[in-house]
Amino acid sequence: MTEAGNAGKKFDELVGILETLRGPGGCPWDKARTALDIRDYFLEEVYEAVEALEADDAAGLAEELGDVLMEVVFLSRIYEEQGVFTITDALDRVNAKMIARHPHVFAEPRDLPSAGVAEAWQEGKRAEKGAPSVLEDPGPATPSLLAAFQIGRRVSAYGFDWPDAAGVLAKVREETGELEAAVSDANAAGIEEELGDLMFSMANLSRKLGVNPELALRKANAKFVRRFRALETEIRSSGKDMGKMSLDELDAIWDRHKARNQG
Repeated sequence: MTEAGNAGKKFDELVGILETLRGPGGCPWDKARTALDIRDYFLEEVYEAVEALEADDAAGLAEELGDVLMEVVFLSRIYEEQGVFTITDALDRVNAKMIARHPHVFAEPRDLPSAGVAEAWQEGKRAEKGAPSVLEDPGPATPSLLAAFQIGRRVSAYGFDWPDAAGVLAKVREETGELEAAVSDANAAGIEEELGDLMFSMANLSRKLGVNPELALRKANAKFVRRFRALETEIRSSGKDMGKMSLDELDAIWDRHKARNQG
């Protein structure tokens, strides 16, 4: 049996497992789950898969991708019970979508450069949804930083983009200057607008540099938390009260841990 055949067999088995768990005599906990419950678990599993990917942990990634797939089947099972759609419907739609968006592969063969493929993909997506604009709304559930990244990527497929990262860096400097002016004027509305413009420009700089800004910020958050906890541990072990220490004292410990971490 081919790998595709083995995968299909295992997928059928997973669908059957979820059907049993949610069916008569199944698991009370699984039967009590709602679609909104699974939403939270789904996001958790996706982030764990991303962490395994970033850590180059192939075994961990294989496990986490299985967990993500399980949540997909779980959600589909809930909606099948409600008579809305089945996992087969979801598979039919994605299969048809992939074929329709790759006419250069599944239709009449033709030479298409990578840039043309990206534009054809976006045009196909717009045609499917009947959207009046090439700029589809990323959706309210998408984190704003990631949405900015996606917006830039979508319009870039039509050539509406900076030629290189240097152009975006210049825009970042421009927006930084405008933010400084708004802060100097104590213009609250202007500060919010210029700060948003600066963040949008930073998201586009990330894109031009081949970095996902959401993942970069997540790593920066984790680094800060790790260093701050080390600072807390040192202060506790010295018997001092962090609340009574000066900023200079805290900065000295922070810089020491930062240098040690970089070394």
